[in-house]
Amino acid sequence: MKVEISLHASKLTNVAGAFKGTSDPYAVVTEIATTPGSAPKVLGKTEVIKNNLSPNWTKVFPVEYELGQPMTLAISIIDEVRKGDNIPMGSTTFEVGECLGARGNTKARKLKQGGTLFCHVAKSQGSGVLKLNMKASHLKNTEGFFSKSDPFYELSSQWNSGGGLTWDAVHRSEVIRNNLNPDWKTNTIELSSLCQGDFDKPILIKIFDHEKSGNHVLMGEVESTVNQLQSRPTYKLKVKGHETGTLVVTHASTEGVEQVTEQLESTNISSEEDVAVGGGEPYTSSPQVPPRGSATFVDYVSGGCELNVCVAIDFTGSNGDPRKPGTLHHFSHGGEKNDYEKAITSILNILSSYDSDQKYPVYGFGAKYDGIVRHCFQCGSEPEVQGVDGVMDAYHQVFRSGLIMSAPTVFTEVIQTAAAKAASAQEAANAQGQQAYTILLIISDGAVSDVNATAQVLAECSQAPLSIVIVGVGQADFSSMQFLDDSQPPERDIAQFVEFNNYSNHSVELTKETLKEIPDQLTRYFQSRGIQPLPPVSKGDDEIMIEPEEDEEIDLSLDFVDEEIVIVGGGTQYHRSNF
Repeated sequence: MKVEISLHASKLTNVAGAFKGTSDPYAVVTEIATTPGSAPKVLGKTEVIKNNLSPNWTKVFPVEYELGQPMTLAISIIDEVRKGDNIPMGSTTFEVGECLGARGNTKARKLKQGGTLFCHVAKSQGSGVLKLNMKASHLKNTEGFFSKSDPFYELSSQWNSGGGLTWDAVHRSEVIRNNLNPDWKTNTIELSSLCQGDFDKPILIKIFDHEKSGNHVLMGEVESTVNQLQSRPTYKLKVKGHETGTLVVTHASTEGVEQVTEQLESTNISSEEDVAVGGGEPYTSSPQVPPRGSATFVDYVSGGCELNVCVAIDFTGSNGDPRKPGTLHHFSHGGEKNDYEKAITSILNILSSYDSDQKYPVYGFGAKYDGIVRHCFQCGSEPEVQGVDGVMDAYHQVFRSGLIMSAPTVFTEVIQTAAAKAASAQEAANAQGQQAYTILLIISDGAVSDVNATAQVLAECSQAPLSIVIVGVGQADFSSMQFLDDSQPPERDIAQFVEFNNYSNHSVELTKETLKEIPDQLTRYFQSRGIQPLPPVSKGDDEIMIEPEEDEEIDLSLDFVDEEIVIVGGGTQYHRSNF
């Protein structure tokens, strides 16, 4: 899935030095290498914002993100020094999945050198760029009698943030000094951030007089669209209803735009709802909430869809005596995890980013209590436990509960229990105008005893807002589990089986393979019922929990050579990739 990263900061420490004014910060974004054999990659740098310790950079960074594939970004903030060496202002890291799963898709972290950095992840919709050249004439001077204004323009995209329509700045031009008839150079703007692929979506053009203090003065504004810009129009600029000059589009063209015929065919837009831009009414045909057929996992998560997780653990006798080293449930006193613990921690660490309360029901199956084999029982003393550590504690408590590890291997009851819980959670969420989806993680050492019964239950539960991921541990022959891929439920496919030993040396590949089908399964469930994503949740800076500064500095060294950024050291986190 393609997403885009945007950044802003607040209250950075001024490092310009005494009597040298205020720092001019920009940010460099680097993707940290998380797998052996890979290398860190510089994604680019933002524009420089002059004399500003709370910069809101407009540059965005499109990246391909996959659920289950950790993606860590190192952000370095630097004060640009025209005559001398640039000065570091702070650095930190963000995990893309954690940002995407946070409310408002935004995470914030304090910097050791002072200030706070915010990282926002949003769906990248649309492709290609807009090449734009504009000039203005007869601008009204805002500088007084003895000097002229220093104009630049800013482009803003319109968003429905759930609290109403808002404008977000996505691009700024260069500043032209002392000129009331500026002719800006050709600027290149990502269409995904400007209009999300909708060429008729309103965009706002503002002309400002640049001020060293950062309090730029509005010189004029006008609304337009990408389609209108390509007709090279001339606009009258206004401030509070009064004309303040003329804006001329001398060139506007799009490049690298993918064909969207199929998307348009799946989009149902009523022409009766269309409102001319500038008519004073909200623009209703713009896909703020994506049209049916175009919605993605990112859209649902951005709208606040809650992912709930259930865990089910196999306690059948084929796992071996847990008191003996080498058996699947053996707990090492040296701190080494068994395969059950490895699978639980690696997968839940990814999914926990999307579960706001991080409370998990933990079930067991295949153990005998009071002479009866239980195919679904509660692990631990509480119906739901807190966090990954709570799941591990509940798992460990089972071996102090007097169980007898028995047989056969039956998934059906935990699947039915999870499906009922998933349906109840979505019903409760819907009653509050929200959405919920459930993921059941089953970890087992053997193939199911009754394939036909399991296939039947999967078909019945395919109508629930549920995905099931099954991880097979140990040396058993799992070939019979192929039925999960071969069977075609009448509703939709909800199950994915992964053999742990194929990825036992690499947790990243395990989580990637295990979770890869969930985004499509979630989207198919809601779309098949005509349930569209909710508007993106919007959070102000004061509503975002600010995480403390990182304990360790980023091991990353950058060099700047001929306008290029070169990594000369560090930039790896292999220790996070392995068990």
